[in-house]
Amino acid sequence: MSRLRDTLSQAWLTIQGSLFPWLSEELGPLTEKQQELVATLELVRLEEFIYSSRGCPGRPPQDRTAIARALVAKMVYNLATTRALLDRLTTDSALRRICGWERKCDVPDEWTFSRAFAEFSASRLPERVHAALIKARYAGEIVGHNSRDSTAIEAREKPLKKEPANKIAAKRGRPKQGEERVKPLTRIEKQASGMGLVDMLNELPKACDVGTKKNSKGYKVSWTGYKLHIDVADGGIPISVVLTSASTHDSQVAIPLAKMSSERVINLYDVMDSAYDVPQIHDLSRQLGHIPLIDVNPRRNQTLKEELVAEKKRCQLVGHKTAEALRYNERSTVERVNARLKDEFGGRVVRVRGHAKVMCHLMFGILALTANQMMILVT
Repeated sequence: MSRLRDTLSQAWLTIQGSLFPWLSEELGPLTEKQQELVATLELVRLEEFIYSSRGCPGRPPQDRTAIARALVAKMVYNLATTRALLDRLTTDSALRRICGWERKCDVPDEWTFSRAFAEFSASRLPERVHAALIKARYAGEIVGHNSRDSTAIEAREKPLKKEPANKIAAKRGRPKQGEERVKPLTRIEKQASGMGLVDMLNELPKACDVGTKKNSKGYKVSWTGYKLHIDVADGGIPISVVLTSASTHDSQVAIPLAKMSSERVINLYDVMDSAYDVPQIHDLSRQLGHIPLIDVNPRRNQTLKEELVAEKKRCQLVGHKTAEALRYNERSTVERVNARLKDEFGGRVVRVRGHAKVMCHLMFGILALTANQMMILVT
């Protein structure tokens, strides 16, 4: 973590010592939000990942780099719609010039923004930028705790109507002598049997549907949309993100998410709640060289859960806290990241439809959130 802070401190000194003064001379005094946007754009470097059409035949498209920067600004300012973003660009000359347009008439219309957003969704632009940012900043760095969790994403679209499953009735009774009955593998068993990461991600359900879970008070709540699964490093920095259907169980995404994170960072502990208490997830964590800290699911092992509860009470009586319990408290990091994404970076105002566009919208928010958390580490 010290090396990460050193590199981020150098970047912040450059931004604060050179970039802010130069922009203040050009644009006037910068507000706090404008400074946050400038620092975010300087960290993520969107322009390095956008294809340029200069020199190609045909009518050139509108400047995609400026549109992408404006979409990041939409998340930094937590604007609900593209229309609200365009209104802000019209009235705020400094914001407009930071994004890349000198005059009001240079800002494209809403339809151009929509076409550019569709291109970014198809090319997975914010996902590629985020992956490159994490790999570059965490090169040679060791992460202490990788906290994993999911959060509900409400969408404004009709849920997929599920077809009734044609289940083949299992034969009753004991098998005949020499007869072998092959039980179909579950999704987690398939993932643990050696599937590649791309195949795992492609096999996950991605359509909009209805999800149900218990809230903190024990009541069941339902929503229509998707579920965002996220790995978060110490300091509240998102490492990897996967979007699935709302009804997908958390445990079915743990293995592909773990492999995705292992390609980006080196971490010591995997911290998860009881939804991930599956033998295959424990095994994969150890195979990757990590120590799994997973809360026990009482439905899987009631006896062990009772023993752990009794042990916890004994520790409380003598005022002792185990190292595992202290480390497990780090899981609240991912919950805070989920809350910030929804409250401050557009995660609660999804106005697009379809898995690819919803993921693109959320990843622009994740980009802004990641840069913000990195700056918090050094300021």
